[in-house]
Amino acid sequence: MPSATVDEFEAQRSYLTAVAYRMLGNRTEAEDAVQEAWLRYAQHRDEIRDVRGWLTTVTARICLDQLNSARVRRAAYPGQWLPTYVVDPDADPAGRAELADQVSVALLVVLERLTPEQRVAFVLHDAFGVPFDEVAEVLDTTPAAARQHASRARRAASDGGIRHTAGLAEQRKVLNAFLMAAQSGDMRTLAAVLAPDVVAVSDGGGMVRTALNPVFGADKVARFWVGLLQNKLADVVDAKVEPVLVNGSAAVLLRGVRASGEQLLAVLTVAVDDGRITGLFNQQNPEKVLLGDL
Repeated sequence: MPSATVDEFEAQRSYLTAVAYRMLGNRTEAEDAVQEAWLRYAQHRDEIRDVRGWLTTVTARICLDQLNSARVRRAAYPGQWLPTYVVDPDADPAGRAELADQVSVALLVVLERLTPEQRVAFVLHDAFGVPFDEVAEVLDTTPAAARQHASRARRAASDGGIRHTAGLAEQRKVLNAFLMAAQSGDMRTLAAVLAPDVVAVSDGGGMVRTALNPVFGADKVARFWVGLLQNKLADVVDAKVEPVLVNGSAAVLLRGVRASGEQLLAVLTVAVDDGRITGLFNQQNPEKVLLGDL
């Protein structure tokens, strides 16, 4: 394989992975899709004029096929589905700059509600500026139909969106206040940091007992988390709460010791708007937590 061909592809890898991850919500599946795109690229390099455009189209088609297959798998998934968490240290400002373009869990949760065609059109056009004639080629439809898919996705994302506008410092402050109040059972403070329409989603993947349905509303969410921290984790000793970043947003990683030994208990990240938590996303499926250099 000529080194120039390899170099051309590697120059696009991080971009393609970002596209695929927004479509699939799973880092491993995204990397697999990009690797499949590489194999096709290596076979057809001599026929390609626009490298990025060709690779974007091929990667998106691979993701569309996976999304259609995933709809069947996720329909049988036990409980709620959250994306794979990419967990990084709560780094210094220079390190965080590298994570600035990561997509939040809150947005991935919203994208999960879209049809595969809507998700592909929304990600390609709205997130990466791909023209609708190229989106139509991916979807094997007309530019007008591709535009309609994106419009419906945009409307669905707006209507069902989980507001997440706060900067990292505010996210940390609100998350810490929430944890302290939940651990102490201080319902008044909890009420102050939870938005009235807050939603809490937990993913145990059938491996860990957790809420099978989303919990809505400040009062129910507050009671659920107080109960979780004070009762369901009562058998945990030497609990540790580590500040981390998940997809570039503030989060905490919970570890503790049970009879079976030390284990990762959960990774919690939040969506924050106007000083209040609008979404709590609790990943307890250990197979969907990718740890960086922690």
